[in-house]
Amino acid sequence: MTLQAMAERLRLLSWRDVVFVALPSLLLAALAFWLAAQYVKPAPPGHLVLATGGEGGAYQRFGALYKDVLVRYGIQLEAQPSAGSVDNLKRLRDRSIALDAAFIQGGTARPQEGDKLVSLGDLYYEPLWVFYRPGVIKNGKSGQEDDRVLDLKGRRVAIGESGSGTHYLALEILAANGLDAKNTQLIESGGFDVAARLQSGELDAAFVVGPTQSALVWALLYTPGVHLMSLAHAEAYTRRFPYLTHLVLPRGAIDLAQDIPAHDMQLVSTTATLLAREDTHPALIWLLLQAAHDVHGEPGVFQKPGEFPRASHGDFPLAQEAERFYTSGKPFLQRYLPFWAAIWVDRLVVLLVPLLVVLYPLLKMAPGLYGWRVRSRIYRRYGELKFLESEVEENPSRHSRDAWLEKLDAIEADASRIRTPLAFADMLYTLRQHIGLVRETILKRTAG
Repeated sequence: MTLQAMAERLRLLSWRDVVFVALPSLLLAALAFWLAAQYVKPAPPGHLVLATGGEGGAYQRFGALYKDVLVRYGIQLEAQPSAGSVDNLKRLRDRSIALDAAFIQGGTARPQEGDKLVSLGDLYYEPLWVFYRPGVIKNGKSGQEDDRVLDLKGRRVAIGESGSGTHYLALEILAANGLDAKNTQLIESGGFDVAARLQSGELDAAFVVGPTQSALVWALLYTPGVHLMSLAHAEAYTRRFPYLTHLVLPRGAIDLAQDIPAHDMQLVSTTATLLAREDTHPALIWLLLQAAHDVHGEPGVFQKPGEFPRASHGDFPLAQEAERFYTSGKPFLQRYLPFWAAIWVDRLVVLLVPLLVVLYPLLKMAPGLYGWRVRSRIYRRYGELKFLESEVEENPSRHSRDAWLEKLDAIEADASRIRTPLAFADMLYTLRQHIGLVRETILKRTAG
């Protein structure tokens, strides 16, 4: 098509009708785009802040492993050290602290009114380990299944630092046995110096909470002169504290060559969880779940392959992304595209789908609406022409011939000014033919 032909077609367009149809369509499309934009999160930040735990603890170790996973997706993880689980929960609730998620020990967190925190699931077992010096257990059967926490009464017991999950659980277990600061010397201490203090006799016993991979647990299991307590009331503790699980550490599970432990040990365990703020970007939550899967999915002394991470049934609601992760796995796009590309496509789809849902019907309706506008002007002239013809037929003497022709000329002039695209040109030419027929009728009926 030549430029001249295109210019002629544009000249024949009724721009008033184009505006009448296009303007509402554009407004509706803009409204659909705006509504879709309300549900689109901004691009994920390239930085994530995770509260971990004390120096040398399991939370700090896992924070470093998470960092290695997230850097593969272009996200820099900042691991914030803390006193432990209780301290982490306080930090999550303090909106003045820049924080996205935190490790929390099961049982240490209770929802409060106004909490905007969600769970990402359980990560691994965190057993309670009670280590003691020889001679502390009164029954003389140290390390046997009838070891009792009650035997620590009056002893010097390290219960972890204030704000830690160890401190919280130790006080719960001690209180269940009737032990407190009035009848037992409770020392708020944790970290690697506990092993040395137990060996030197400064401490009689120490409570430690952590996985077998914990450096402190591993060190105490191999420390000469330090025994691990097999809890006689392990099953009873799980009934009293529902967040605890009864675990058995099999003989030789730590070291077959050195036979550590020398017999099956009865333990209780909580589970480590991840809590995140409700407004944490969904993409970051997906990455945290992916990191948890990579880091905690391997088999261990207490867990089977693929047992963790898993959906939690704790007090905090499970994040929507976590529900989908545990039900369907990774998002569809992230299975086949790099992380940044999957996020970009996902956001684009959220924007375009509502827009297309509105635009498609509009594009289907717009030509018909435009055609209706053009035809309606031609039909209006047909109506005037028909009315004029009826008047002439009924009473030709009502006006003079010149008056009748003047009325007809006005209709013809209006018709000639209609801007009609080529698709409707036949209707306009037919109208002009009919005007000629009415003109002949006027001349015939006013011949006298």
